[in-house]
Formats: sequence, C-alpha cells, structure tokens
Amino acid sequence: MQIIAANKKAFYDYLIGDRFEAGLVLTGPEVKSLRINTGSIKESYIIEKDGELWSTNCHIKKYSSSKDVENSTTRERKILVKKKELNKIIGASRREGMTVVPIKLYFNDKGLVKLTIALAKGKKKHDKRASIKDKEWVINKQRLIKNRSL
Repeated sequence: MQIIAANKKAFYDYLIGDRFEAGLVLTGPEVKSLRINTGSIKESYIIEKDGELWSTNCHIKKYSSSKDVENSTTRERKILVKKKELNKIIGASRREGMTVVPIKLYFNDKGLVKLTIALAKGKKKHDKRASIKDKEWVINKQRLIKNRSL
C-alpha cells in the first residue's frame, strides 16, 4: 500500500468513529498525477448529493503531459462505496449530526486509488486542549522512563 496523502488535521479537529474504504472516480491524467504523489486531502470534505457521496476540494495537481484543458484540480469526485456502507454513512450523518471526513488517500495492492473515509464528530475547544495534554503526557512519560533506565 502506497500512501499518497493523509489528513492528520482530521484527528485534531474530530473524534473519529467508524472507518470505511472507498473508491474514487478519476480520469486517467488524475491517476497519473497521483502516481507521482501530487494529491492533497487536507482541506477536502465529503458531501451527500442525491443519495451519493462526493469528495469536494480534494486537490489533485494537473498532470504535466496531459492535454486535458477542462480538468479542474479541485473538482467534485464521486466516491464509490457498498450500498450497506452508503446507507450507514448517510443515516449517521443525518441523524446523529456526524460528518464524513477523508482520512487517507492511497493505492491499494491492485494499484487502485482508494480513500479511507470516517464518520466523525467535531471536537470542542476544550476537547482539543485535553487531547494535546494527553499526547504531551505520553511523550513526557516516555522521556522519564528513558532517562530513568540510563
């Protein structure tokens, strides 16, 4: 598995719940561009339109040798998931006020572009501060253990 892009900020801004593996509908030049690691999902988000999931603001740089002039770098791309997963995702986002967040963009073992998406709930400011304190405590604890063993 070759990771193209990861959304680390999602772990800071959201409490991550269930994760799903999804496919993306891409054009040929977009796939070639992703092969040279020119994709970003930092600012992207996932919306539901007409019972389908769409990735919005996922930036894939234009392939240098491409003659495709109308291809936008941040166009909406359809997300492919199984029907059961789609119903679960849409139901949770409507009922429980959860959001669908892209976590990771990668090539799987067969060479297909996949997107890991997750159901997430937004963190409040005090939740973010608490998670930072917890991370700092883990780092300090490891540092103390390391210094003690020397």
